[in-house]
Amino acid sequence: MFKPDLLAGKRILITGGGSGLGKSIGHRYLELGASLAICGRREHVLRETAEAFAQQFGRPVTFHVCDIRDPDAVEAMVGEIWQDGPVDVLVNNAAGNFIARTETLSHRAVDAVVGIVLHGTAYVTLACGKRWLAQSYPGCVLSIVTTYAWTGSAYVVPSAMAKAGVLAMTRSLAVEWGGRGVRLNAIAPGPFPTPGAWERLVPRPDLAKTFETRNPLGRAGEHRELADLATFMVADGSGYMNGEVVTLDGGEWLRGAGQFNFLEVMKASEWDALSHRK
Repeated sequence: MFKPDLLAGKRILITGGGSGLGKSIGHRYLELGASLAICGRREHVLRETAEAFAQQFGRPVTFHVCDIRDPDAVEAMVGEIWQDGPVDVLVNNAAGNFIARTETLSHRAVDAVVGIVLHGTAYVTLACGKRWLAQSYPGCVLSIVTTYAWTGSAYVVPSAMAKAGVLAMTRSLAVEWGGRGVRLNAIAPGPFPTPGAWERLVPRPDLAKTFETRNPLGRAGEHRELADLATFMVADGSGYMNGEVVTLDGGEWLRGAGQFNFLEVMKASEWDALSHRK
């Protein structure tokens, strides 16, 4: 779909880039010539991914252990990365989520999700953005949101709240920063299975099948499909796209809003068993 050197010369930072969708996006960016930095909280995961990528592509991939909920840690990380030159693209991929009946949530449970998804995304975006603006350097931000950022969804309320905030940030800064050379966009994926997320979000095989196939196309998304969209949206050829959210869900949300509303079929005893398992 793309010429092999499409992203050559671009320095890209992906939060949560050691696993899941972030890892798949990073792999595609490397295939197309980008220089990659990844960050996350688990050093062994980051190291394993960086070393595997470096071996496959023959060039170093840097990794940074950073809890993006800590603004001082974010500032230190971005400052360290900038010592070798500005980042061209930031991909806000790091997230946290779990299913629960909302009335059972503690304030700590809410904070755990909102802290990563909203606060952390804002901290990294601001750390990069202020540097781009100060240097009059063209930057690009791509954030991974979700369709329930605008529809809402039962059973993942903290995530819905936080993703809505990220979408609002994207659209707001697209206006505020667009004329100064920094553009911001987002992708709202449907079901793209990853081991860690699926264990937390779809606890039964039958629910997983429902989640993956209830869109009009009747299947889950393939990571390469998402990575290709993420490539297009950060490439120079899409430079007129700003403040947009592109949905990639097989038409799921058009058929029925609220990605996790289908969990209403779960019985109270099943919710109780799930909470005890955690």
